[in-house]
Amino acid sequence: MRVYDYDGPVLSTERDAVDLIGDVLSIGAEVVAVPVELLDADFFDLSTGLAGALMQKFVNYQLTLAVIGDISEYVAASRAPHDLVYEVNHGNEVWFLPDHHALDARITA
Repeated sequence: MRVYDYDGPVLSTERDAVDLIGDVLSIGAEVVAVPVELLDADFFDLSTGLAGALMQKFVNYQLTLAVIGDISEYVAASRAPHDLVYEVNHGNEVWFLPDHHALDARITA
């Protein structure tokens, strides 16, 4: 499974996600690893709809979005992000993982 490590600007709009997806599709990757620092802070404020919109773009293009990094401050701040992370980590479309070692383990599992 080919992984694309994203190191571009902060993803803050659906257009940003579409641009990233275009890049990923052109190289044939199936998983996009995005550092948590490159997600707009609104991503974890679920009332903004940003998380749902960005995740749905990846799902629509049959790509796995792997958010890499420490999200403990976000899940501790509100029950909604905690529940979202718990729910999506049981699937194959979106993963919240602490580091690339966890990503490698998830891919090989």
